[in-house]
Amino acid sequence: MRRRLLVPLFLLSLPSWLAANPVMDGADPHAVVFGKDYWIYPTEAHTRDAIFAAYRSTDLRNWKREGTVLDLDKVPWVKEDKAPWHGAWAPAIAVKNRKAYFYYSVGPQTPTPSRIGVAVGNSPTGPFVDSGKPLLTGGDGFEAIDPMVFVDPKDNKAWFYAGGSAGSKLRVFEMAEDMVSFKREVEITQPEKFTEGAFMHVKDKTYYLSYSHGKWNDSTYSVHYCTAPSPTGPWTYRGCILESDEKHQGPGHHSFVENPRTKEWFIVYHRWETARKDPPYRGGRKLAIDKVEYDAKGLIKTVVMTDGDGVSSPIGR
Repeated sequence: MRRRLLVPLFLLSLPSWLAANPVMDGADPHAVVFGKDYWIYPTEAHTRDAIFAAYRSTDLRNWKREGTVLDLDKVPWVKEDKAPWHGAWAPAIAVKNRKAYFYYSVGPQTPTPSRIGVAVGNSPTGPFVDSGKPLLTGGDGFEAIDPMVFVDPKDNKAWFYAGGSAGSKLRVFEMAEDMVSFKREVEITQPEKFTEGAFMHVKDKTYYLSYSHGKWNDSTYSVHYCTAPSPTGPWTYRGCILESDEKHQGPGHHSFVENPRTKEWFIVYHRWETARKDPPYRGGRKLAIDKVEYDAKGLIKTVVMTDGDGVSSPIGR
């Protein structure tokens, strides 16, 4: 989740052939495959402006910034709360009805409640046009952040997941067919050790709800998961699969992505590049990508964070 800090400008000039883990600066990456390309939509790291951008790759290793896809200064309702500052945090994207739907967090939670918006475009690069109002607003012990929308390949229903930090409460909704409003909210049992950053994926008819646990800027931040027979549970807690090690701290707010050609799975996440265990961590977080493996029972094996070359998995042209 969130909190954007500036990075020295000389880092922006590094040549693409040096790309490796970590693959770029930023946080809260939502990774997807569109056609023959991977895409990442992160919380931006290089600007004080409240904007979102898209990044494209053919191999998970070399990434090109495709430009700004949404500017909160051009979304009229964002400033209606009169808050002195707004953060552009933790976006997500989904495709349905031959349209791309871009979901995003508008923070902070105080002095006014956080909100989640949705914008619509014709392609992964937009341009995205906002729906005209917040999709979900925080309050009463719920922080409206970290949206994720999962379109179930089984029946094409879309499910919305959001919530975190203040209250550490997850809420789940079935999306209406227009993808910019809700059909209904689903009452769920709160997943064990849930803090924020929910993500849903399905593999071999098992639904995997994964999420971040702990505090965003210390070594407790980690990724845990549950399995379920449906996108709404019931959840069976399976444990932690990604946590701090001797070189990196606070890995989390992740997404899973599959190479459609090789059927390999990967986790895309942010982390702090430090061996220091004493929080709070300051400076910029980095995005990293590591391979995900499942055992014979379909459970996710512990993810080992890598440096250097990282992973490479071309989709093919």
